[in-house]
Amino acid sequence: MRICVINPNTSSAMTDIIATAARSVARPDCEIVAVTSSMGPASIESHYDEALAVPGLLRAIAENPDCDGYLIACFGDPGLDAAREVAAAPVLGIAEAAMHLAGPLGRSFSVVTTLHRTIGRATDLVDHNGFAGRCAGIHACDIPVLELETNPATAEILEKACREALHTDGSDAIVLGCAGMADLAHRIGDEIGAPVVDGVAAGVGMLTSMAAMGLRTGTASGEFRPPPAKEYSGILRDFGIGRPGS
Repeated sequence: MRICVINPNTSSAMTDIIATAARSVARPDCEIVAVTSSMGPASIESHYDEALAVPGLLRAIAENPDCDGYLIACFGDPGLDAAREVAAAPVLGIAEAAMHLAGPLGRSFSVVTTLHRTIGRATDLVDHNGFAGRCAGIHACDIPVLELETNPATAEILEKACREALHTDGSDAIVLGCAGMADLAHRIGDEIGAPVVDGVAAGVGMLTSMAAMGLRTGTASGEFRPPPAKEYSGILRDFGIGRPGS
């Protein structure tokens, strides 16, 4: 079994953190293929960043065929629907996976993310994934994505934010809102005495279960079938799928 974990930003250091978290929960028969996007933003902290991260994400899927599942390791779940159209195996985003895993852990959960400006996107994902009634609040620790690794106070700041979220919201669990926080989930959970869900680990667990069950993305409605053949122009000219005459 092979699970491809894609970091859709271009930070290889963050990919290393993500890969470690993924491998820590992978089954013995599961190979984790960790990929750093070859193009796009250094970090994803805006709608603009998300949009420009998608071509690199789709390229990473194309360059890593024959996997049993693909995980988009960014809490904005950028390009998730497009990825499902082009991947032969199931695709999950870490926000989607973390919320589905946190749901059964109590009456409600809180999300602790990076910058305040990303709260709106997280709110959209809560609604989209059907957890508006289970998510008690979304909070920002206000550490930029690329500083999660370099700021010596990251663990302390994040722990405080998670503890305050539980108290403010009256929730039972925490969802970490960035793949760059993956290595801190167990430590923070032990400190605050509550389940802390990292979407990377959650996604790997869900994808390996899907693979073991032989599940694939459904295409009966037509929505997630491969995109129609057509030409692409300019810098996206190589992204056409099934281009006429190819």
